[in-house]
Amino acid sequence: MEFSKIFSICFSVLLLCSSLAYGQARSPPAPVAMSPTPTPAPAPAPPYVNLTYLLSVAGPFHTFLDYLESTKVIDTFQNQANNTDQGITVFVPKDSAFKDLRKPSFSNLSDDQLKSLILYHALPRFYTLADFNELSTKGSISTLAGGEYTLNFSYDSGTVHLDSGWSKTKVTSAVHSTDPVAIYQVDKVLFPEAIFGTDIPPTPAPSPAPVPDVSPAADSPSAESKESGSSPKSAPSTSSSNSIMNLCIWRQLVLAVSAGVVLFF
Repeated sequence: MEFSKIFSICFSVLLLCSSLAYGQARSPPAPVAMSPTPTPAPAPAPPYVNLTYLLSVAGPFHTFLDYLESTKVIDTFQNQANNTDQGITVFVPKDSAFKDLRKPSFSNLSDDQLKSLILYHALPRFYTLADFNELSTKGSISTLAGGEYTLNFSYDSGTVHLDSGWSKTKVTSAVHSTDPVAIYQVDKVLFPEAIFGTDIPPTPAPSPAPVPDVSPAADSPSAESKESGSSPKSAPSTSSSNSIMNLCIWRQLVLAVSAGVVLFF
């Protein structure tokens, strides 16, 4: 009897251990911890472009830089260059271009007009010199001054020409041309029709070439020298013939006197 109880208890314990072992064998493996994917580092910000510095060390562009600062347009240019995806293209007249101004001039412009005129010297996008080949086929191009303030471009054998109506000029050198800023030197100030109107005086015709003074051959120095050179040669022959004639006359006189003396005696 006791043996049966002991057998039953052992059998129950054995059955319980087998169930536990089977359950552990069927349980899924513990999940493997995954390392987090590293976040890529942000791209470095493009270097800040200081237009004031670029214009102060190049040029000389001191007059244009003075207008940029006095009208606060330099702030607009800096923002367009450093805080937009499009960049900026600036056309900078040399100091000598301002010294040559006669008409039109800045003397009668209001503050807003002067600001628009300076803004007119920039495009709201970065352009290389090669880009103007395609840009020249698109007609009038808007500037930073606004829709009415447009420029026309032409591209001839690598040279960029600008036409504002009042001003016709060309790019003479590239001061800076690295995205997002392009600065090109021009030899004239750009005057927009939106300020000065379309009544543009005609370009004066070039003065006629001087007509060479062609004198007759007889009056030319070479002819005179020939005549003066030939006259001394003829003079000695004339004087020698006169001397011979005088000598003959004297001989005849001497002979006649001698014959008269002989006859007298």
